[in-house]
Amino acid sequence: MHRNNILRTCVTSAVGIIAINLLFLAPHWLLNQQIGAPWLALESVWVSALMIILTKARKNSALTTIGASIILTLSFLIFFDEMARQSLGRPLNLYLDLQLGNAVYNLMTGSLGVSVTVMVLGGCVLMIPLIVWSLGNLLALPSQSFGRTRRFQILSAIILLLLPIAAVQYAPLSRHTVLSLPAFYLVRDQYQHFVRMMAEQNTFIEEIKANPTYVAYPTTVLNQLKQSDVLFAFLESYGMSTLTDPRYSQIIKPRLKDFAKRAKNAGLHVATGMLEAPTQGGQSWFSHLSILSGLWIDNQLRYDLLLANGPDTLINDFRRTGHRTVALMPANTMPWPEGQLLGYDYIIGRNEIDYAGPPLNWVTMPDQFIWSFLENSIRHSTDDPRPLFAEISLISSHAPWTPILPVLDDWEIIGNGEIFEPWRNAGEKPEQLWLDYERVREHFSLAIDYALNVMTSYAERFVDKDTLLVVLGDHEPAPLITGDSNSRAVPVHVISEDPALIQPFLDLGYISGTFPNAQQSAPTMDVFRNQFIRAFSEGPSPKVSLLTKD
Repeated sequence: MHRNNILRTCVTSAVGIIAINLLFLAPHWLLNQQIGAPWLALESVWVSALMIILTKARKNSALTTIGASIILTLSFLIFFDEMARQSLGRPLNLYLDLQLGNAVYNLMTGSLGVSVTVMVLGGCVLMIPLIVWSLGNLLALPSQSFGRTRRFQILSAIILLLLPIAAVQYAPLSRHTVLSLPAFYLVRDQYQHFVRMMAEQNTFIEEIKANPTYVAYPTTVLNQLKQSDVLFAFLESYGMSTLTDPRYSQIIKPRLKDFAKRAKNAGLHVATGMLEAPTQGGQSWFSHLSILSGLWIDNQLRYDLLLANGPDTLINDFRRTGHRTVALMPANTMPWPEGQLLGYDYIIGRNEIDYAGPPLNWVTMPDQFIWSFLENSIRHSTDDPRPLFAEISLISSHAPWTPILPVLDDWEIIGNGEIFEPWRNAGEKPEQLWLDYERVREHFSLAIDYALNVMTSYAERFVDKDTLLVVLGDHEPAPLITGDSNSRAVPVHVISEDPALIQPFLDLGYISGTFPNAQQSAPTMDVFRNQFIRAFSEGPSPKVSLLTKD
């Protein structure tokens, strides 16, 4: 009988360890599309040992239910942490990331549709009680199998506690070795994030106070651009990896050569540099505000604090020169109160755009339509003849990168976008494409190629001597696209028919042509505003923050 208890305990303990181990490590295996190191979450062994010590037969329902709920919660958080690492290139930060739930929902509905999204989320909710009940019963089994042999029960638990400690001597702990502590790393990281965010608030308030203001120079700041339309176009997911990674460079380098040739034939001058983005894979609003404000915005706390303190940005600078300021945000399907706080004259989201074509999964409308709408409905608007400063978000190169559209040669037929109707159901469904990461990467490069091709087509037709077009990537794509590269640099192309508008960028170290100097280090995006104002202002030099990095 005693031998049977021992055997039963070993089997049930092993089953419990395997179940908890899967809950803690499956997120890593699933999102990396392969089963590999780490193989064992040491917490699974320790949890089993503790449950053996703390629970007794027929008196453990509450404790095991609580334990199962904690384990399942940790498993979900480990999953979201791994997802953040794969998509944003950083760990989960619960202090700031809870509000991303709505953005994730919008991405899911845009890619999978509302019905599939509701089914997936509903299924997850319905599965939670079942998983907790099953895991709770599983946690109770080892203790029940002992019967009254309490001494042997405690001895077995001690052995389970000590075995992992001994094993560490032969297999060091890490996120990517045989043994790991995923739940411990998660809890430790969240505590560190919380402490850092508390300190960050005071630090950033001081940075905001020290940020330069140009109100003292209303007649000189950017006065060299008073008669020019200035367009800042953020090209989604366009990073330096498209030029340095052989998987993408074989497509993108020929496109940039084509860009250079067509620009020269159109009489355009182009200079190219690099900037380091504060984010990767998403949250592009950090990059936008870093460019506009001259402050480093790399988390949501900084973003919210800056907006709450009435930011002074390039938007204000251009309003002082007499420009009308416009935000063209075709991905915004809901009100954007942050835009009001930034002080734009006009905010044009999806609902303000007369687009009659099809949505293309997450992408509400293709880049070519956005460029056409900019030219026909904004730049040449008869309602407001002032020069234009526009911030434009281009979204065709946003995941899920299907379908890939052709570039239409005749811009006159674009109209309200009905011409794109044949592509409504073109290409693979995202849920099919994303089963194969290699094909996802192929589609990514094709989407960037399309976005650059459309931009070139727009520039050669509509950029003139009174236009300064600044095209830059908002951030690198997700790490599952870039691999282990730690670079967050993005290319920046400045384009005009007037060489005088390009020369200041050459003076800053930009390279004439469409290729950046990949050997140079990329300054961070927050330096751009001060450099830009210095380059295009006359008279006394505007006050410059000591925090500025040249």
